[in-house]
Amino acid sequence: MPEYRRNRVAGGCYFFTANLWDRRGSLLVERIDLLRECVWRVRVRRPFHVDAWVVLPEHMHAVWTLPEGDDDFSTRWGSIKRMFSAGLEGGEARSEGRMRRGERGVWQRRFWEHTIRDERDYAAHVDYVHFNPVKHGLVEGPGYWPFSSFRRAVERGVYPADWVGGGDADGIWGERG
Repeated sequence: MPEYRRNRVAGGCYFFTANLWDRRGSLLVERIDLLRECVWRVRVRRPFHVDAWVVLPEHMHAVWTLPEGDDDFSTRWGSIKRMFSAGLEGGEARSEGRMRRGERGVWQRRFWEHTIRDERDYAAHVDYVHFNPVKHGLVEGPGYWPFSSFRRAVERGVYPADWVGGGDADGIWGERG
C-alpha cells in the first residue's frame, strides 16, 4: 500500500474537500445543524480560522488558516467527521472492510487537502468554494446558497452581492463529478 503524505505548514492556510461515502444523498444539508455544532465544538478545542466554507448535499469545501505554529488539520477533520457520524442513527450501508474495522459508512476515509501557496492561489480557492453551488447546478448565483460563507464575505466587502464568479471552475479541486 502506498504511503500517503500530506504537506504540512505550521500556521498555514489550506483548501479542503471532504466527501460523504454515498455521493447520491443530501445528508450534509439535511443535518446542517449537527455539522455546524461539530465544527463549533472542534474549533473550541482546537482553534482555526474559517476563511471560506461551503456545504453541499454530499460534500463540502473549506479554506482554513491554522494558528501560528500549528499544522494539525488532520486531527481537526477526524474529530469533525467522528462527531458528525456519532450524531447520526446507524444503519448506513458499509463495506465488509468497514464492518471488520468497526467503521461507520458515513464519510470517505480521507479528505483532499491543498496548501495555499500565495495570494492568487488563495483567491482562486476561496472563489471556487463560493462558486461551487452554482457549478453543481444547485443555484443561479452564490448568494442564493444558504450553506456558504459567501454572504459573510459580501458583508466584509470581499465580493459584491451580485458576484456570479466562475473563474477556473474546471480546475483540479479534489472532487469527482
